[in-house]
Amino acid sequence: MKNIDEQYDHGFLFERTERGAMYETRSVRIDLSKFDLSSENKRILKKTEGVTFSVLRLPYEQYTWQIGKLGKDFYETKFGEGVFSANKIKELITDSEKSNFNRLFKYDEIGYAICLETDNILHYSYPFYNQNSDTPNLGIGMMTRAILWAKENNKKYIYLGSAKDEKAKYKLQFSGCEWWDSTKRVWSDDVEELKNIIRNIK
Repeated sequence: MKNIDEQYDHGFLFERTERGAMYETRSVRIDLSKFDLSSENKRILKKTEGVTFSVLRLPYEQYTWQIGKLGKDFYETKFGEGVFSANKIKELITDSEKSNFNRLFKYDEIGYAICLETDNILHYSYPFYNQNSDTPNLGIGMMTRAILWAKENNKKYIYLGSAKDEKAKYKLQFSGCEWWDSTKRVWSDDVEELKNIIRNIK
């Protein structure tokens, strides 16, 4: 697992295409030694406090087609057709020989995230949820709970994916936030600079 941590520390993330595949990106992570819940974080947690949260090992033997459909529908609505198929979601959750991920974060039956856990890090990735749920702020609530879980379980960092455009701005609201500056080859905690970069992406 050490080599995985080192790759993540150099701006790489696992992707879903095939086992072992990684890509360098403008990665976003939280230094959990610097993370504390803000009043806004606490407000979000309170709004989602009725949601039961569990961390499950992959492969997940209780997989059902409804999980795949929930994910497919979510990504189709958010990003367009063909972005993330139900079959690919099933593969990531049930086939360890084709998946880079080893944890499923489950929020009742209304939300999931396909994640990677090592001794030191958590990669919170590929979240999807019922967009018609009565639970307000469900998406950011799921992420906030995962961050809190990672801190409580003594992880050093939680990786939140990439910041390619303004759609990723919600990831930058947490204390301890850092991003991979691929030009300077360093992690930066200048969140305002990142906001300016993604604001100017066409």
